[in-house]
Amino acid sequence: MNLIGEKLRVGQVLDSDERIVDANVVEFYVDTFRDHHPFYDPRASTPFDGPIAPPLLYHSEVYRHLERWYLKNLVGNLHAQQEWFLFEPLRLGMRLRTRCTLIDRYQKRGRDYLVNEADFMDENGTLLVRGRTHQSFLLEDATAGAHVVDRATAAKKKRRPIGEGDGPELDRLEFKIDESTCRRFSGPSKNYHTDREAAQKWGFPDIVVQGMLSTCLVSQLMGQHFSEGWFAGGRMNMKFVNVLWCGETVCVRAKLQREVSEGSDLRREFEVWVEKEDEARTPVIVGTASALV
Repeated sequence: MNLIGEKLRVGQVLDSDERIVDANVVEFYVDTFRDHHPFYDPRASTPFDGPIAPPLLYHSEVYRHLERWYLKNLVGNLHAQQEWFLFEPLRLGMRLRTRCTLIDRYQKRGRDYLVNEADFMDENGTLLVRGRTHQSFLLEDATAGAHVVDRATAAKKKRRPIGEGDGPELDRLEFKIDESTCRRFSGPSKNYHTDREAAQKWGFPDIVVQGMLSTCLVSQLMGQHFSEGWFAGGRMNMKFVNVLWCGETVCVRAKLQREVSEGSDLRREFEVWVEKEDEARTPVIVGTASALV
């Protein structure tokens, strides 16, 4: 891979593309997550004048061309944070335009962070969905072995309190992740998200579940509860706090924090987290998500 990340400047366009929102791609996504929201049915009548696609259908757009923005030190690189802004739904059959731009770069705790912003627009240039991916890379002077992440050390990470307060909690969503899920979500090529041997070459003991998968589960939970108010108004800002390994089961949880006025609408803001169904209820990602009501 001919990586050029070191030469990048903030503001540089990294990639652009056009595609049709295809029913087969939607069906593949829906089957992978068992996310059968009625608005995704190709025969559905919706408030959006026809069927729509899951808002995170093209969740990994920023990863299509790693050679255009990844740094040279690939070992131990991590997806650190993910933001999503949902303005209008992706409509089935529409022509979709995408653009990825490097919007920020910063250093923190021995890592170099690049922020890749993906915009999804219709053919008239209307912004439908925006995603911001914070990817971290070890600095060149990092000590040997600093990249190693195993189950024992990951489990010992300090945890901040989550789920506090007396706000109501949404019905939880549970999901088991197996190798088939990993291949469907991050394949078809062999990489550290789909293949155990490839993961070990990158410094991990097992298949690392791609971080975007957890954000898709958060979107699924919010979509189930808020439908129109999520698909056209949803926001998410999640930080990855622990490694999710293939074979684990997770539970997606959301607890109401507050309600705020937004023009003539009302926005409900939730603390959201995805936790493993282990004895410690280890969190994988934590953050916030909100929808209009």
